[in-house]
Amino acid sequence: MTNNSTPSITLTDQDKLTLATAAHGAVALIAAAGVKSAGKVAVAGALALASATGPVGHALAEKQKGVKLNGKSTAELADKVLPALTASMSLLNQQDPAEAANFRSTVVTSIDAGARAERGGTGPAMTEMIRKITEALDAA
Repeated sequence: MTNNSTPSITLTDQDKLTLATAAHGAVALIAAAGVKSAGKVAVAGALALASATGPVGHALAEKQKGVKLNGKSTAELADKVLPALTASMSLLNQQDPAEAANFRSTVVTSIDAGARAERGGTGPAMTEMIRKITEALDAA
């Protein structure tokens, strides 16, 4: 009999805050880049995040008091979110590469879901934001 259990990971409250900022922030960035349907984009992305499983899913399901996804501009939001995406991938890769892959997949699924909710399809701004998010995920 083989042991198919995955290594357990330990996430501090700060780690969970970083994951939440990264994942929910990615959805917020996609919504900000949407031209016609920001609300629908945000809802579709958030619903996709709610389907996350494993330790990442548990961390994202917890209400995080310190998540602040506000700013005067999309640039200010991106200044918080893009580094959080890279930091999340780095900390998860250190503990369990499979869980890092799970996080990446969860974020990509959520931004894809958000992008599909944009009426008329994604435009150049949203396409560029997706590229920046993906680049931040892959920078770790």
